[in-house]
Amino acid sequence: MTEAPRVRAFDTSLIVFSIIVVSALATWVVPAGSFEKQLLEVPGAGAREVVVPGSYQLLETPSPQGIGAVLRAPIRGMIEAADVISFVLLIGGAFAVLQATGAVDAGLRRLVAISRGRPGVERAIIPAFMVLFSLGGAIFGMAEEVIPFVLIFVPLARSLGYDALVGVAIPMVGSGAGFAAAFLNPFTIGVAQGIADVPLFSGIGPRVVLWVITTSVAIAFVARYASRVRRDPSRSRLPTDAGTADTGGPEGAEPRLAELGPAEVEPTGVEPTRFETAEVGPLSSRHAAVLLAFGAGLVVLVYGVVRQGWYIEEIAALFVGLGIVLGVVARMAPGDVAGAFMTGARDLATTAVIIGLARGILVVLEDGQIIDTLLDGMAGALDGVGAAGSAQGMFALQTALNFFVPSGSGQAALTMPLMSPLADLVGVTRQVAVLAYQLGDGFTNLIVPTNPVLMGALTLGGVPWGRWARWMLPLQVAFFLLGMATLAVVVQFGIL
Repeated sequence: MTEAPRVRAFDTSLIVFSIIVVSALATWVVPAGSFEKQLLEVPGAGAREVVVPGSYQLLETPSPQGIGAVLRAPIRGMIEAADVISFVLLIGGAFAVLQATGAVDAGLRRLVAISRGRPGVERAIIPAFMVLFSLGGAIFGMAEEVIPFVLIFVPLARSLGYDALVGVAIPMVGSGAGFAAAFLNPFTIGVAQGIADVPLFSGIGPRVVLWVITTSVAIAFVARYASRVRRDPSRSRLPTDAGTADTGGPEGAEPRLAELGPAEVEPTGVEPTRFETAEVGPLSSRHAAVLLAFGAGLVVLVYGVVRQGWYIEEIAALFVGLGIVLGVVARMAPGDVAGAFMTGARDLATTAVIIGLARGILVVLEDGQIIDTLLDGMAGALDGVGAAGSAQGMFALQTALNFFVPSGSGQAALTMPLMSPLADLVGVTRQVAVLAYQLGDGFTNLIVPTNPVLMGALTLGGVPWGRWARWMLPLQVAFFLLGMATLAVVVQFGIL
């Protein structure tokens, strides 16, 4: 019997490059236009360039983008995203050192062994870690910081009998839910409230309630899928990647830890990153010391981001130093530390290219000068739909715009100067306008291919964007309905 040929999934880079081409074509159809810009000092966030309401005008000279612009977009995108790309390469090097110590694999073995025969412990793993990542998104806007954790949670998920998609989802969906329903995020709420001229971080009570609901929905979605995959690996979005834990062996047998390497899946053009690891035995005192040093580094990371305002440069420096410290604690030879670091950076080259391609989409749209035209058209559609309808329309507008401007603070600077006075005109508070922006900016970060953090995490975990998007769609629908209902309630009862 002849085996039916498998259909090759679209390569992630092909999908992103196709969007670059479509964006260039759009610049030939959508009129070029722009708002006037001015610098506004936002408390706690510094000077931001914001648009001047009512200043939109069509440009006499359009800027259609041709073949040359399309071909230059990848390199220009990589240049403009150089900070994120460098961050990813350096973080990858540091995590490769961590992997080379063998401490992660030994720790995961221990965690799997503890959960073996203890259903309560195993069921708590996904919710507990997702809550931690959600708090990171809600408090300090955890975004790029998620990417390296994929290297830990993909093998953990496989060890528990799940698939790589679950491993990516735990940090990505967890932090994304917290980012969307944040209550202290300085990069979204802080900037938006500063531009809207409302008290900084006001309305925290209702936002905490919304964070609990949003995080619970996200956890239920991921946990339900993970449970189905463990019971029946054929229901996985990556079928042959699931069920890697040895759950059916003799009682007391050591579960097999899935190798962090290319999964046995149909070719997609995306493979998980492979790091060579030391020979792994039981969790030794040296392994424990490495994990404690790594945990201490994460504590420093949180302190630096929340209290010292660290961003990509400082975080990358922290991880470079942490990689050195981990090598010393593990008593690795200097040459082995350097070799592991360079191997880790090299293996993330594909991830770096995907991030640059994703940024190239925005380069084409900005050069074509059509983003302001799209914004003006969307804002004009909100006239005459009532208070609750206007709030929901703002949310829908921000959701659509997030495809073109996935930067939280960038979207706040672009839209809040328009949404704030519009809120006054349609009878909703500026606090509601901030909430509409926050939800619209946050939810779709988990699916839009223009988000370089998402594309980097998926590439690192070996999950094709098309498969992720199909899996994510029901959660996006649930989030959209949650956003619409939330805005209707807060407007109806005057909560914000």
